[in-house]
Amino acid sequence: MKTIGLIGGTTWVSTVDYYRLINKQINKKLGGLNSANILLYSVNFAEFNPPIDPNEWGELKKKFSGIAQNLERAGAECIAFCANTPHIIADEIQMMIKIPIINIAEETAKVVSKNNFKKVGLLGTRITMEQSFYKEKLSGFGIQTLIPELEQRKFIHSTILDEMAKDIFKEETKRRYLEIIQKLISNGAEGIVLGCTEIPILIKQEDCSVPIFDTTLIHASSIVDFAILS
Repeated sequence: MKTIGLIGGTTWVSTVDYYRLINKQINKKLGGLNSANILLYSVNFAEFNPPIDPNEWGELKKKFSGIAQNLERAGAECIAFCANTPHIIADEIQMMIKIPIINIAEETAKVVSKNNFKKVGLLGTRITMEQSFYKEKLSGFGIQTLIPELEQRKFIHSTILDEMAKDIFKEETKRRYLEIIQKLISNGAEGIVLGCTEIPILIKQEDCSVPIFDTTLIHASSIVDFAILS
């Protein structure tokens, strides 16, 4: 079994889910007392709060690349960011290390493609929704991405940072998310990508009339496959 290098803390709320999902799947596949070989570097999110402007990611890129290099030196055989947003710099960090980064956007695009969908809605931080790094992975499979309107994007972004990052999940927030999802469906979305690893805690498949793509679960499953099958 390969050793997994996780960069978590962005946020700790979903990092807990990564640890649980990876170990649960490893044990299901291998049985007995098997669990994952994991090196986890959990950051202080207060020092890693992502800027909306991609031009302001220079300092975070230095920090993340340093962590990835430390995990590689410590014996990690892959790197996984336990969040969607840091993947804005994933391709750049990949060039600084020799081990592969398991890219959440790429793995999600593969799963969406297997469903033969051509148009999906994307929810996440403003960085994830507005920048091209996620849309490009989806478009590589011929999938068009729909995002909410600006005010809705601001609402989603603020609730991720001000509520979910603090392990706060409100019913009124859920209702607003479902309204936004319904608007995306009305605009032609065949499925909804929950492109923030906290959103699947709030929104479940039974809440939606179209398939949802839980990026935390998709990413964790891809990490497990790498660890035991590659």
